[in-house]
Amino acid sequence: MRMRKLLGEPMLHFVLIGIALFAAYQWRAPVDSDGRRIVITQGVLNDLVKQHVAAKGREPSPSELNHLVELYVRDEILYREGVKLGIDRDDLVVKRRVRQKIELIAEEEASTQAPTDADLSAYLAANQGRFVQPAILTFEQVFLGQSTSNPGVVRAVAVTHQALRNGRDPATLGTPTLLPSRMTHAAADLIARDFGDAFAAALETMPIGEWTGPIDSSFGAHYVRVSDRTPAVVPPLAPVREQVAREWENERRQRARTDSYARMRADYEVSIEATMPKEQR
Repeated sequence: MRMRKLLGEPMLHFVLIGIALFAAYQWRAPVDSDGRRIVITQGVLNDLVKQHVAAKGREPSPSELNHLVELYVRDEILYREGVKLGIDRDDLVVKRRVRQKIELIAEEEASTQAPTDADLSAYLAANQGRFVQPAILTFEQVFLGQSTSNPGVVRAVAVTHQALRNGRDPATLGTPTLLPSRMTHAAADLIARDFGDAFAAALETMPIGEWTGPIDSSFGAHYVRVSDRTPAVVPPLAPVREQVAREWENERRQRARTDSYARMRADYEVSIEATMPKEQR
């Protein structure tokens, strides 16, 4: 009677069901108390497939996927064994890789919605120098072959000026050089690449249609005439939106890394017990 009454107790039923559920869970997901259980989740498998597609341009075959899983397991086992031996503690490569992952986590945690046009317009206004479209110039130049500090350049300018007034072709004057005697609708940054920054800057301010000089370049002095010029401008957002969005996102990621590190750094006390070298004065 007692046994029958005991078996009829609801509390006993509850305890037995709990034990059964716990046993079932242990059978399906045994506890990995010593770090010797490697679980290939669907997320891991998806990542392996994505990596293969990125490298090969196609999804892996079943045999290839099996091979990728085995490589993943191999990497995981060797990593865990290395951690047990403490190999990771003083390895700069490992530390840098972990640092990169922490920074990536910080970037993603700080991720917001895509920037609005208002965000990008404000960023463009605050960073105009990054997006300015250079001046476009058409000019002719006569290379005088000596810098403006040379006393002989004054005479060279006078001789060149008179020859031009007499109708001489500019390309036949001055000192022979491989530099182009004329550039048409050239961007100022390309002119700076060939002639130097100072030369390109001078072309942006000199009178249109007048021979002017001497003007110094990276090579020497020139007599120059600008015949057409479109000034440098900061473009509206539309034509540079993709570039502005890319720069905005890069800055957001950098700011997220910096802010995250600052928060973590505040939790640490650094004690330097080594002798630091003194600064040389």
